[in-house]
Amino acid sequence: YWSTVHTLRAALRTSTCAPGRTYAAAASGAKAVLEKELDTIRAAGTWKGERIITSKQGPQIRVDGSRGRILNFCANNYLGLSSHPEVVQAGIDALRTHGAGLSSVRFICGTQDIHKHLEQKLAEFHEREDCILYASCFDANAGLFEVLLGPDDAVLSDELNHASIIDGIRLCRAQRLRYKHLDLSDLENKLKEAQSSRMRLIVTDGVFSMDGDVAPLPGICDLAEQYGAMVFIDECHATGFLGPRGRGTDELLGVMDRVHIINSTLGKALGGAAGGYTVGPKPLIELLRQRSRPYLFSNSLPPPVVGCATRAVELLLDSNEIAQSMAAKTTSFRDQMTQAGFTIAGSAHPICPVMLGDARLASVMADDMLKLGIYVIGFSYPVVPKGKARIRVQISAAHTDEDIDRCVDAFIQTGRKHGVVS
Repeated sequence: YWSTVHTLRAALRTSTCAPGRTYAAAASGAKAVLEKELDTIRAAGTWKGERIITSKQGPQIRVDGSRGRILNFCANNYLGLSSHPEVVQAGIDALRTHGAGLSSVRFICGTQDIHKHLEQKLAEFHEREDCILYASCFDANAGLFEVLLGPDDAVLSDELNHASIIDGIRLCRAQRLRYKHLDLSDLENKLKEAQSSRMRLIVTDGVFSMDGDVAPLPGICDLAEQYGAMVFIDECHATGFLGPRGRGTDELLGVMDRVHIINSTLGKALGGAAGGYTVGPKPLIELLRQRSRPYLFSNSLPPPVVGCATRAVELLLDSNEIAQSMAAKTTSFRDQMTQAGFTIAGSAHPICPVMLGDARLASVMADDMLKLGIYVIGFSYPVVPKGKARIRVQISAAHTDEDIDRCVDAFIQTGRKHGVVS
C-alpha cells in the first residue's frame, strides 16, 4: 500500500513540476497508479464488493439479483431493533417535530432538547455521570485520546483493538504501549514500564469484533488498581445485549464500578442508524465538549436518528427480555456448526466467525451461501490478518430457531462442496 502511495506522490510531483505537462497528463498518471493497486487487490482475492439490499434491514431481506427473501446473518442488528415498529415510529415523530437536520454543530445552534434527553438516557443506561454524542463511534474514539492524554501520559492498548481506537490513539501525544492480545502478563509488564507517566490509560475493546472474544476485564481492572491506571472500553459489540440487563461487557463481568470510560455506538444494537457516544465522569465529558475536534467540527446527529436511538434505549431500560433472548440462539448455532466440523472462533458471543484461512475460499463460499438464501460475507486482509480469512456470522434476537437451522444446513452443504467439512 505505502509503496503505491509513494509512487502516486512521485508521479504527481513529476507531472506537476515538468514543463509542458498538463493537468490531463497528471490525472492520467495518477489513474494508472490507482488502477494497478486495484488490480493487485483483485488478484489477491481480497476485493470487497457491495451487494445491494432493496428492503429494510432485518432477519429477512431482499437482495438485488436474488429471488425471494434472503436470511441475513451478517448485520450488527443484534436485537432486531433496526426495523422495530416503535423505533421506526419514534424516528418519524422526531422528523415531524424537530426537522431533518440542524445544519450546525452542537455549540453553535445544533443542540436540541432531544439531544440532551438521549445523552441523559445513555448515561442512565450505563450508570455513568454524563454522556456526549458523536456522529459515529469512530468519531468518539478519534475525539477522546487527544483530549485526555498529553505527552506526560501513557496509553496501553490491546494489539487487536479496533481500527478506530488505533487511529484515535495515533492522534494523541502520549507514550504508546501495545500489549499482546488478552495477555494480562504482558499488560502488567507494560504498566511497570509506564510507571513514571503522569496518567496511565488501559484501552481495550470489550468484545473484539472479528473474533467475538471478550476482554478479561476483572484482571485488567485488578492491574489498573494495582498500578494506578484508568480503564477504557469500546462497547460497540456489547451494548444492549451482554450482561443480565444488556448493559455490556462490564456488567457481564461484574466490573461496572471499576471501568472509568466507555465509548459505544448507536449504529448496532441500539437501533442501527448512526451515531456514537462517550460516557464517563462529568469533568471528562465537559472537557470533550470544549476540545474534542470531531464533536466541535461535525454536524449534530439528525433528529430522526436521535428519536430512533432514544426509543431503542427506552425499550432496554424498560425490559431485559430482548437482551436475554440472544444466549440460547447463539449457543444453538455454535454447537451445531462445531458438531458439523467447522471451526468457530470466540466463545458465547453472537459474533460467530467461521474460520476458513484462505481469502478466496471465504469469498466464494459466501457467494454460494447467497445462492442458498443466506446472506453472509467473507472477511479477509486487511480487515483481518493474512491467513485468517473467515465468514463472520452474527446472530440476532430477531432470528428464529428455524432461521438458525437453515443457516447451518446451508453451511454444511457449501462446506462439503468446497471440502471444508466431510
